[in-house]
Amino acid sequence: MKIRFSCLPGYEDYLPKPRLAAGALPDWLKRMPAEAASAVLAGANVRTVKQCPPFVDAMQGGILFPLAAEVTVRGGDFSWDWNLPRHPESRLTRSPLGLHVPEQAVGAPAVPPGQFVLKFTNFWTIDLPEGWSMLFGHPANRLDLPFRTLSGLVDCDRFRDGFVHFPALWTDPGFEGVLPAGTPVAQGWPVKREALEIEAGAFDDAALARHLAVEEGLQAEPGFYRKRFRAGGN
Repeated sequence: MKIRFSCLPGYEDYLPKPRLAAGALPDWLKRMPAEAASAVLAGANVRTVKQCPPFVDAMQGGILFPLAAEVTVRGGDFSWDWNLPRHPESRLTRSPLGLHVPEQAVGAPAVPPGQFVLKFTNFWTIDLPEGWSMLFGHPANRLDLPFRTLSGLVDCDRFRDGFVHFPALWTDPGFEGVLPAGTPVAQGWPVKREALEIEAGAFDDAALARHLAVEEGLQAEPGFYRKRFRAGGN
């Protein structure tokens, strides 16, 4: 699948580009050991999430959308110094960050009364093939970030000429410092639009046998999931 991202003329040299999440793992995960001694298990070594393919694959799936400019956070204030030029015709803001007033989230359980909701400006339109939407959300497993991006689903094959921005809750009131340009503020996963059908029930005998074999393999063979079930497992 090919996805096309476009920005306003004259902006390309100012903007960090969306990028494939594959190969963009954060430094803390790269530094994490593959095993660690567990105090709960009397010092026995256990595998860390670095060896959990579903955890890592979620972080490497889809597209990461970057913060457009460096943002400084001091005393609850957000500021930036960015010389993005004004486009003579477009109504798109030049601010990398905006706000939703508290009333727009009234009644939402995770939003304290009176709290503003941030909005990260996305300066790139998204053109997907016909029949595809994009699910946007917080960068997967990036609990180190001082915000939580809210989820949204957009039919980007139809809304290909509009900008999709990213609302987020600021979750670390004690954070002081700089969010560098390029910080991932959202992750997008292409989703094919098609009717779904579900059914639920008990294993039959053959399915139960397969299930028990999988459970046994997961316990007995390190890397069993990655080798047997992961696409392109290695």
